[in-house]
Amino acid sequence: MVKTIHQKRRNVMATMTELSPIEGESKYPQDKQVDKKLIPSKVPGLCSTRYGLALTLHFCNLSLVTQNTIISITMVAMVNSTGHQSQLNSSTEGLPIDSFGGPNNTPKSLPARAPTYDWNPQIQGIIFSSINYGMILTPALSGYLAGKVGTKRVFGFSLLVSSLLTLCTPLATDFGLTSLIITRVVHGLSQGSGFGGQFAIWEKWSLPHERSRLCSIALSGMPLGSFTALLISGFISQTIGWPFAFYVFGGSGCVFCLLWFVLVYDDPASHPWISTSEKEYIISSLDQQVSSFKQPLPIKAILRSLPFWSICICSFGYYWLLTTIIAYTPTYISSVHNVNIRDNGVLSAFPFLCAWATGILGGCLADFLLSKNFRLITVRKIATVIGNLPASAFIVALPYLNSNHITTVTLVTLSCVLGQFCQAGVQINTLDIAPRYSGFLTGVSRQFSHIAIILVPIITGFLLNQDPEFGWKNTFLLMFAINLSGLIFYIIFGEADIQDWAKERKLTRL
Repeated sequence: MVKTIHQKRRNVMATMTELSPIEGESKYPQDKQVDKKLIPSKVPGLCSTRYGLALTLHFCNLSLVTQNTIISITMVAMVNSTGHQSQLNSSTEGLPIDSFGGPNNTPKSLPARAPTYDWNPQIQGIIFSSINYGMILTPALSGYLAGKVGTKRVFGFSLLVSSLLTLCTPLATDFGLTSLIITRVVHGLSQGSGFGGQFAIWEKWSLPHERSRLCSIALSGMPLGSFTALLISGFISQTIGWPFAFYVFGGSGCVFCLLWFVLVYDDPASHPWISTSEKEYIISSLDQQVSSFKQPLPIKAILRSLPFWSICICSFGYYWLLTTIIAYTPTYISSVHNVNIRDNGVLSAFPFLCAWATGILGGCLADFLLSKNFRLITVRKIATVIGNLPASAFIVALPYLNSNHITTVTLVTLSCVLGQFCQAGVQINTLDIAPRYSGFLTGVSRQFSHIAIILVPIITGFLLNQDPEFGWKNTFLLMFAINLSGLIFYIIFGEADIQDWAKERKLTRL
């Protein structure tokens, strides 16, 4: 009996030792570099299953964002509001503005099959934000469900529903404004599930020293989606009508959904085509971070965690910046510079093409700095500062350097390019502080950030409607103040070490 008790005590001490930093080693497990002796000599790199997963998620994110973004460019063609456009554009000197955003010299260019609607800026703001009424409800739940039933099911189902609702959007618009808003709210539920439920898959697929790269490849599909939607939607709207933009991107989403269900698996152990060496490498590298059994969510500890709240607040400011760029860049170029919708689509899309390339390079740069013994938290904060401060400053400068549309496109491009560094910073920080709960925590942070996505169109529409002359300046100054506040909070309280409440604890009963 005494011998048994001593044995149990030794087990408890061993467990406590596992949970404590080993003397002489780094306090932060993520700061350690992977022992090269543990890496099999024949583990595939870029041509591997894990990079194939990142690429598949890249194109699925592209599809989700195109379905979310297309209305920001088709809105110019959907609205038959010469008075509303001329209110926004004081530089046109009273010239009537057609639905393409240019002087009404070529009314015959409107496709005969494309209906238009009399929506003022405030109504347009409600339409823009209505999709986010649904998105704000589902990211945390989808992240939790992805951890329970698997990312493959949650994300795949979300992409399928989002694609089908995109196909139905023109029909819903024909039934009236209320029908369109309801459709976009339900669409938001599926979009939120997709954006919030995808991160859980990296708990079992991303190696610590490759995490920035893999996540950046996957997330960079979002700016590429914005580029694709803003570019192609303009041409489609002018040639065959704005409804076909929804048909094209809804149909392509169904194709990507099929590829997702065929190619993606929740973990290396269940993947039928992964090589044995890569499977063993991933599993052995993550065995200390991925829980061997299900543990309850430490809700109280999460709510008291300042590092987690710093991620939420900084993400809120970042999404305020991002939403301002995505939703109002086409409107700004159209109303201030009087550019037609074909050029508007090209000019609005170009910054996101540059951002796509920068997002991938930013992830590679972050992993390179880690290989040079930079601390993980240092890398995350550097990436976050670069992605927020100069990016928001360039947008604030737009009304003050309003010489021509080239200057506007240049500043927006710089803002989009630098903003993508956040993909290697605050956007994946939950994987650092709590790998086993990253799906749920990322969902919560996204859910908190979507408050900004809802508020931006409403507040911007109000500011532009109340004060057309100074509305853009007030909009951009408010964005800068919110973005800077969130960044400062993250710099002070942000961390990258695994939190105590996120560590696996083995309970020994005496």
